[in-house]
Amino acid sequence: MSKLDELIQKLCPDGVEYRKIGEVTNYEQPSKYIVRNTDYRDEYETPVLTAGQSFVLGYTDESDGIYPASKTAPIIIFDDFTAAFKWVDFPFKVKSSAMKMITAKEDQLLIRFLFHWMGTLNYSSTEHTRLWIGTYSEFKIPVPPLPVQREIVRILDNFTELTAELTAELTARKQQYAYYRNSLLSFEYRENSVKKALSEIAEISTGSSNTDEAVENGQYPFYVRSQQPLAKNEYEFDEEAVITAGDGVGVGKVFHYASGKYALHQRAYRIHPTSNSIMCKYLYYYFVANFPKYIGQQMYQGSVPSIRRPMLNQFEVSVPSLEIQKRLVEVLDNFDAICTDLNIGLPAEIEARKKQYEFYRDQLLTFAAQGETILTDRQTDRQTDRQA
Repeated sequence: MSKLDELIQKLCPDGVEYRKIGEVTNYEQPSKYIVRNTDYRDEYETPVLTAGQSFVLGYTDESDGIYPASKTAPIIIFDDFTAAFKWVDFPFKVKSSAMKMITAKEDQLLIRFLFHWMGTLNYSSTEHTRLWIGTYSEFKIPVPPLPVQREIVRILDNFTELTAELTAELTARKQQYAYYRNSLLSFEYRENSVKKALSEIAEISTGSSNTDEAVENGQYPFYVRSQQPLAKNEYEFDEEAVITAGDGVGVGKVFHYASGKYALHQRAYRIHPTSNSIMCKYLYYYFVANFPKYIGQQMYQGSVPSIRRPMLNQFEVSVPSLEIQKRLVEVLDNFDAICTDLNIGLPAEIEARKKQYEFYRDQLLTFAAQGETILTDRQTDRQTDRQA
């Protein structure tokens, strides 16, 4: 019998009481914690938070009006319009008033227990109305004895810590790969490398296809402005080329190495080497390593970020000897294959761990109301024996 089973049988064999969230929590308005200056910089210390997907919007140097959350005094921040929420255990400021700071009445409810339980609700809203007071605080939460809550929190935190470790490992591997790739492709101080404008060594043009021309299970890859290619049954080019997005969120982030027949979006660029002094695969790796920084300083920043042809024409490429290029491509291909395996394996394991956490979270946090049996086989049997 597990420790949790023992605690449940000892402390709440006949079920647990459900209480309204508003009865066992406190909330605070964010007014005095709102940031005044949105000049965010990485070198500043205090994070500015939102409960939405972006979470950390930036860092401020403001020293007053900081919410004093900590490891020993954590809170939950709650988006009052969408019901999104985040766990916070460090000092912070907030971006707007559309947030509540939630704490628990710790003699009745552990804040970490509340956080795990809120994940079971899967509640969200698209209505532009305040949610905490009128809706969310009215939801009922099971309130088992504190020792039971602590044991459930311990079990669920073990799952989340493992997921965090795997995520950190994946991030570290990606950073390691990027570091070695960029180091290998730094030729600025090498005597056997010359710099050439991209227009001197490659043909640059866009495609002529629209996204709505894509078909499922098409014969040829159809490169658009995202990391995931689509497909078409017609092709426009049959060659080796580097593909990059011409506008949108993929500018400076989306790169493909194309070899063979393919179709191309009208706002994606193909860079096809025309000089026998450069290998296309080398050019691809060089682009991935160096183009984002270059284009971040050059691209047009209108309502939609975009690249103009002269920006590509003027991009300088360090061109070492073909022998060096070949060796670099071999090393990076091998490294890329290893990272691809990791990028398939680790994310799959992370996703499996998340699902495992969600399964056990939903099982552990499902209690019956007071006076009814808790939904476990052992206790159902015990209640049947008692009635008999």
